[in-house]
Amino acid sequence: MPSKIEEYALIGDTHTAGLVSRDGSIDWLCLPRFDSAACFAALLGRPEHGRWLLRPAGVVHRIHRRYRPGTLVLETEYETADGSVAVVDCMPIRERHPTVVRMVEGRKGHARMQMELVVRFDYGLIVPWVRGLNGMLTVMAGPDAVCLRADVDLRHERQAIIAEFTVSAGQRFWFVLSSYASHESPPPALDSEKAVETTEQWWRDWSDRCAYRGPWKQQVVRSLITLKAMTYAPTGGMVAAATTSLSEGLRGGCNWDYRFCWLRDVSFTLCALLDNGYKDEAKAWREWVERTIAGDPSDIQVLYGVAGERRVPEQELPWLPGHDGSRPVHIGNQAFQQFQLDLYGEVMEGMHQARESGIEPEPTAWHLQHQLIDHLESIWERPDEGIWEARGERAQFTYSKVMAWVALDRAVNDIERFGLEGPLDRWRNLRDKIHETVCRDGYDPGQGSFVRQFGSTALDASLLLIPIVGFLPPHDPRVEGTVQAVERELMVGDGLLYRHGSADSPTQGVFIACSFWLAHAYVLTGRRADAERLFDRLLKLCNDVGLLSEEYDPERQCQMGNFPQGLSHLALVNAAHAFIDGEGMRG
Repeated sequence: MPSKIEEYALIGDTHTAGLVSRDGSIDWLCLPRFDSAACFAALLGRPEHGRWLLRPAGVVHRIHRRYRPGTLVLETEYETADGSVAVVDCMPIRERHPTVVRMVEGRKGHARMQMELVVRFDYGLIVPWVRGLNGMLTVMAGPDAVCLRADVDLRHERQAIIAEFTVSAGQRFWFVLSSYASHESPPPALDSEKAVETTEQWWRDWSDRCAYRGPWKQQVVRSLITLKAMTYAPTGGMVAAATTSLSEGLRGGCNWDYRFCWLRDVSFTLCALLDNGYKDEAKAWREWVERTIAGDPSDIQVLYGVAGERRVPEQELPWLPGHDGSRPVHIGNQAFQQFQLDLYGEVMEGMHQARESGIEPEPTAWHLQHQLIDHLESIWERPDEGIWEARGERAQFTYSKVMAWVALDRAVNDIERFGLEGPLDRWRNLRDKIHETVCRDGYDPGQGSFVRQFGSTALDASLLLIPIVGFLPPHDPRVEGTVQAVERELMVGDGLLYRHGSADSPTQGVFIACSFWLAHAYVLTGRRADAERLFDRLLKLCNDVGLLSEEYDPERQCQMGNFPQGLSHLALVNAAHAFIDGEGMRG
């Protein structure tokens, strides 16, 4: 059975990514891109659906793992009765062929090791052809192929590649798996030791650029490395998570594919990158947005592929039982067809942040923004599916209208600050009208709080973003009342929040990003001690190597949902920055 989600660590090369369990098994690997056919899918099925196991044979008394400081090079040490051994996992930074390097190093005494490689293309469905070629084994089916080179004898049996060997103190054994197109020749052999050293230095150089100087430097750097690893370097697009179909429901279901780029995350991402000194990455992300949404503003989508692909239709994979038996397994995401009003605010906010930070936009950028606002003028009153992508009837979600206000507000600010051309008075008037509508229809005087949707009394944790985006000042009684109402209605345990609904009858786990938003709101509203206490509590939800999923189950005390989750790490980084000077408002 697959491990618990928090027992995995991430490896990646800024082109694609994989997950490695504490037991030494790579159970998830998509090649050559995040959204392409997986060659290891045991995370969503069983070992026969593809995995790469490398660990001591027999009983292991202790497992300790860590990332080498400032890097995405994973080191797992196993202690056995006869000695200790480390397995180092890394995806070298490269230009073309995705590669996984695994190095076994004897630390003390000796250890008997086992290796089993089961490659299955097309998400565990296709059993490939295995053959020996020039001292290596090649595995191929259809368009896909991988080759394995190793320092030990390999054999092919029972539709798997197997090896047993003994490692003694001071010895090293290397295993290198590379992906290539089956109609091409395998890539040349890699200098494994140099590849790991070069990759380790590359990550250190990158993480050393982090400008954060607050008390949580280690956690912020780890989150930024994770976000960088989920960036597709050729285009600058950043996926929401490295996985698909890890359930966010307490009773299964809600299994969605998150290996796509959401416009919802634009401003969160740019804020995290710019605040920490990563201007080049912010520029690449901003340019990805400009290219992706170019064209008719009525065609704008909720999500896209890493290269800006528009059509990502959803389908089920019935041959996979799903993680922990949670079906169905999906690839693709039908939410790309939804209407979400908030994304207009996210895009305009992100473009505004970039312009304020001195990132020169494309010459046509303002024309594109102008078109977006022109379109927003005609649609802002429509109901939508909202930030949480409700797959039911559309509604007048309060947060969606707040973000429509943000779009107009940033457009007005850009005209005023940068001398851009636009119908300033008309946009000011519309901005004020939206603000008035939200304060009238999205606020419930009876409970002293903004509400999830117009005419409702239900709460929504996204309302915590109202002071963060600058819709109202933090000390406005309506903001403070909303924070208190969210605490009262959506909180469970020590500061953990559900997205919406009721803490008394949840259908999903607590949403980790929402709790970081609460800590952020605490800072803005002057509740610094509460903010620090909650922030420290949330950091304890990270697994042993500092990674967060989408949700957390407080009863079973385990992570849930796709992993690692970009929005959770973005919320961590942005909340950490709010502590530095008590600020953290956008706009």
